[in-house]
Amino acid sequence: MSASGQHPHVPGEPTKTSTSIVESATSALQKFSPLKSIHQHLCAFHFYAHDMTRQVEAHHFCGHKNADMRQCLIYDGPESDARLIGIEYIVSEELFLSLPDEEKPLWHSHVYEVKSGVLYMPGVPGPVQRQDLDKLAKTYGKTIHFWQVDRGDNLPLGLPQIMMALTRKGQLYDELAIDYQRRLNINLEKESENRQYIEGPANGIHPLANGNGVGLQTVLREVDIRPVAAPAAAVVAATIVVE
Repeated sequence: MSASGQHPHVPGEPTKTSTSIVESATSALQKFSPLKSIHQHLCAFHFYAHDMTRQVEAHHFCGHKNADMRQCLIYDGPESDARLIGIEYIVSEELFLSLPDEEKPLWHSHVYEVKSGVLYMPGVPGPVQRQDLDKLAKTYGKTIHFWQVDRGDNLPLGLPQIMMALTRKGQLYDELAIDYQRRLNINLEKESENRQYIEGPANGIHPLANGNGVGLQTVLREVDIRPVAAPAAAVVAATIVVE
């Protein structure tokens, strides 16, 4: 389990003054346009697609590519020293339905997260939140975490893993829910009551979404690499296995 504010220590020397001076110069001279498109902070929980007992608080900082797609950077907290642990792509139901069937299990639905109150926008008044949450409830997300902070890793070790989202009551650990409500100063039960009018995807949650009901885990296997102009050589590559 993981909660915000309990960051693993990252090894390395403190940032030197000379580095800070260079960073100040580059921040004044460069545009950072992709980052400036971020306009939204969403909080929720993810669990590993192969292990629901490992639950991670995820702070999404998102920007729209267009009306049907958002892309989010995921940190383990909202603080300035938070770790960048993953990414999430969010698409409309229409785009999700256009995906190949073998792709759909990698995506999760959002309607339960919204209606349960767990998906939350810190600092945004409820009526304003619900205008966008009504849209989010109808979407699907594909999430990959690179840094397994829940097990205390102080660097991003191992393989990237597919993550899933909450889909029904009783999945989120009580202690995580209690701590989450205390730190964000919210009441999940009250939030849920205010969102019951919100509806999910027009066609219902697709049966292939949310892992298609099975566990998914990224593992390594050795395959033949396709060379430019040489005999094939063995290489270690990543693949996703179904458990």
